[in-house]
Amino acid sequence: MSFEGSTLVDWNAYAVTRRELGPGFVRILGYFREDGIKSVAAIEEAMRANNAAAMVIPAHTLKGEARQFGAEPLGALAEKIETIARDAVEQHDGCEHALVDVAKLRALFEQTLQLLEREATPIVTARKPMGGFGRKI
Repeated sequence: MSFEGSTLVDWNAYAVTRRELGPGFVRILGYFREDGIKSVAAIEEAMRANNAAAMVIPAHTLKGEARQFGAEPLGALAEKIETIARDAVEQHDGCEHALVDVAKLRALFEQTLQLLEREATPIVTARKPMGGFGRKI
């Protein structure tokens, strides 16, 4: 699944979160990275075990955290997986209906995280000294 950066992240929502979190923004984004990696792995493991109940909380967590940063497509996919898992639990059914969505999740998470982190880490351009070899600056 491939998305353009402009469709993966609502940059207005991202800016609001960045402004609200202030200096803690990069730290919180780091938590999103850590939690997201764990959530995606837990969802995949639950899918392999056909354990819908084990899929609910990590999908719910990923949904909320993604939306906090304006990552609506990731949040929507996590919500879809969460809904399928909750329905399966209520109906005492397996979670095989989530397979296609779970298969898309890791790539979407990684693409989204890459964009969020790229935006959070400003590129520092090195300034060249005005002098040259043998000249005073």
